[in-house]
Amino acid sequence: GAAKMLLDSEQHPGQLKDNVCSPGGATIHALHFLESGGFRSLLINAVEASCIRT
Repeated sequence: GAAKMLLDSEQHPGQLKDNVCSPGGATIHALHFLESGGFRSLLINAVEASCIRT
């Protein structure tokens, strides 16, 4: 799915997101909500913590 698309593409992940989200649609609205709540930072911190743990 999305991970394969990312691996197979030379496009930036943000561009791929923009390509699949309808402007004003439910998906982009949900992504904006997650971003406004700090989701990106939480995800980065979680990945870093798991790398330290292993």
